[in-house]
Amino acid sequence: MWRSRVAKARRRRHAAVWLILVVFAAACRQDMQDQPKYKDLRGSAFFDDHRSARPLPEGTVARGFLNADRRLVTGKENGELMAVLPVPLTRELLSRGRERYGIFCTPCHGMAGNGLGIVVQRGLRRPNSFHIDRLREAPVGYFFDVQTRGFGAMMDYAAEIPPEDRWAIAAYIRALQVSQRTRIEDIPAAERRALESSETAPHSAPLPVDGNDWKGAGDGTPAPPPAGEAH
Repeated sequence: MWRSRVAKARRRRHAAVWLILVVFAAACRQDMQDQPKYKDLRGSAFFDDHRSARPLPEGTVARGFLNADRRLVTGKENGELMAVLPVPLTRELLSRGRERYGIFCTPCHGMAGNGLGIVVQRGLRRPNSFHIDRLREAPVGYFFDVQTRGFGAMMDYAAEIPPEDRWAIAAYIRALQVSQRTRIEDIPAAERRALESSETAPHSAPLPVDGNDWKGAGDGTPAPPPAGEAH
């Protein structure tokens, strides 16, 4: 009997202790939105300069932006534009370059790099063809540099295209230049027979290059020439 009362009293004490712990734990709960924190551009009495947004320590580099390979991110070596790629030339690189070129470059430069993109066909200034002598002889680093810093009416794409993709585009431009000057003798025999076969599908008609073609009837009918021009 006495032992039973002692056991019950002990259980009551244990229950009371657990209840107190639960109450204190609930009282200490704090949601993230209620925690002490600085809000954007708020002042601070804690720091001597009264700024809550602290300046970055000297030498701080954001993750992924170390840019240790200066050739990769500048396109230059010893102050000169690079004549070779700083990355391996692979099928994957050219495939990536073709994709990025199609997204960022074709509106002005066209699929073949001849400067007859769709916006040029609608009246904007035509850029130089990649197939002129000056650009065929330019080092590959030149195309990277133009993408990075812009040129003439062309904006820079440093913020939109990471360095690796800029090199991929530069490599693909080189491939375009080679493709437009390839001789039939340069093509392997198997592919040459396919090209020379009469069963090869004909090329589709080129896109119109008249800057006024948008004024047509919308059914493919050419736009009339401006007043004063001969038909």
